Amino acid sequence: MPELPEVEIVARRLNTSLSGAAVESAMAPGMNVMKTFDPPLDVLVGRELTGVRRVGKMPVVEFGDLALLIHLMSAGRLKAFDKRATPKDRASRVLVRLRDGRELRLREFGTKQRAWAKLLPADMIAADEMVSTLGPEAWPPPPLPEFAVAIDKPRHLHPLLRHQKDIAGIGRSWVDEILWEARLSPFKKGSELGEEEVERLHAALDVLGDAIDHYER
Repeated sequence: MPELPEVEIVARRLNTSLSGAAVESAMAPGMNVMKTFDPPLDVLVGRELTGVRRVGKMPVVEFGDLALLIHLMSAGRLKAFDKRATPKDRASRVLVRLRDGRELRLREFGTKQRAWAKLLPADMIAADEMVSTLGPEAWPPPPLPEFAVAIDKPRHLHPLLRHQKDIAGIGRSWVDEILWEARLSPFKKGSELGEEEVERLHAALDVLGDAIDHYER
């Protein structure tokens, strides 16, 4: 599953390359991908793509006062293509075709089709249940006191750090790196950590920023 560093890089690259592009058409070939129906996806036609950002592990594609909130799940990928998808591209779930010939494509590989998207007023993204219930973002790291409260739970660190309602953006891949850097057992409980161990764990979140810097080179 794409995690915070990967989604951050995708959002930055798409923001740089697509901002200002006008939408020619928008459709959702994936039968179950759209979790909203009002407004309809084709209301994006003629609008300008104004930005792409990330919240937790979810990309947000902005079109002025509307925004497309996307959850990639385990097999979804969001990418811009220079050519339009063909009918043979069975992996396409959402297609936003741009007037300059490019296409922003949400694709999902496999048969489970769990990735989804919601078209919402931009000012309602923060209130959506999938966003409003997130814990503090893992990167940039929250203030140490806020982080200490977030992880003060009687659960093992490995599942605790991956629980998006406690801290947002970390999955199975990066939790291992963070715990290794912090020199902490994945089986230790958050509520058992001493002050110095909390500080080490907080500092270890910097591996996420290091990964983003590496991908940008």
